Amino acid sequence: MMGKTKLAYISIVGKPNAGKSTLINLLVGEKVSIVADKPQTTRQRILGVLTLEDAQFIFLDTPGWFPPKHLLGEYMQKTIKKTIEDSDIVLYVIDSSVELDDDNRTLLKFVKDQGKPYLVLLNKIDMVSSKSIEERKKEVIALGVSEEKIIEISALYGTNKELLIEKLKEIAPEGEFLYPPDMLTDQTDKFFIAEIIREKIIHLTYQEVPHSVAVYVDDIEEKKDGNLLYIRATIIVERPTQKAIIIGKDGQMLKKIGTLARMEIESYYQKQVYLDLWVKVREKWRKKPEILRELGYE
Repeated sequence: MMGKTKLAYISIVGKPNAGKSTLINLLVGEKVSIVADKPQTTRQRILGVLTLEDAQFIFLDTPGWFPPKHLLGEYMQKTIKKTIEDSDIVLYVIDSSVELDDDNRTLLKFVKDQGKPYLVLLNKIDMVSSKSIEERKKEVIALGVSEEKIIEISALYGTNKELLIEKLKEIAPEGEFLYPPDMLTDQTDKFFIAEIIREKIIHLTYQEVPHSVAVYVDDIEEKKDGNLLYIRATIIVERPTQKAIIIGKDGQMLKKIGTLARMEIESYYQKQVYLDLWVKVREKWRKKPEILRELGYE
């Protein structure tokens, strides 16, 4: 008979582009959160489940912490705070290649003020010298974090993944598993597919539209006795010029976005996919509560 098991909700927080989504995908062992080298890629709380023989960890990936500039930004910051408050353990991810700033300090203070177990993860150690890592570590210790709470990691290459998991086992509370062992995420198909499409847009359009784009999956329908997945999705932008960028000359950009997204969706669902993409302009959608609600940002 299995002995006592550990169960913990674990929030993953940090500034934009710290590597939070890469980390949750590493820990869960499957892609549950989209990844891009653009800040503010994650907009909502993403849940990923890791089930071990003696522990179940429910990881909660959050948007990057930054001062909000619009209603969507306010929603994202509320999401971070609420996720931290609701979790048993906090993983605070820091990009070790960048010096700490006021945003780092503000978030760290909020984390510490909750009075719950937390770890500071110095990420991207594969990109910096050992001297830089030591400097970052000293900065964190100077903010009142004990050395045993700091772990150096590379979420991209999995460096110190096992050390992190063992540390989580030590500090996690006892509890019975909440999810089936084979469950990796609670995302709906519509949300997952919309995020894949948005990821391809971010990668292909660089600086031009990433923060002004949203994707909504209107319809998913199985056809040909379940062998074909028909997906109709709408890409929303704020300006006609952004719509022109997404569509591209002779529709080439939209075709590229659709092809890359379709290939990944087919790989995931193991069936043929017909992806029907439309682009609409919704001016200043990030500042409009009714559109944010429609897109699931509540």
